[in-house]
Amino acid sequence: MAHVINDSCVSCGACAGACPVGAIHPGDGKYEVDAEACIDCGACEGACPTGAITAE
Repeated sequence: MAHVINDSCVSCGACAGACPVGAIHPGDGKYEVDAEACIDCGACEGACPTGAITAE
């Protein structure tokens, strides 16, 4: 299952830098996870300072 980023995202980019496969990119007002590229490792979840990322 891919991770998802909710509206608590402040677009800091910490998650994108932590993603080992580059599955996270800036989106419309918040960052977004490419579900097809996500390997569900959880690195982004731990890097997010606002807790905006959860497993889907």
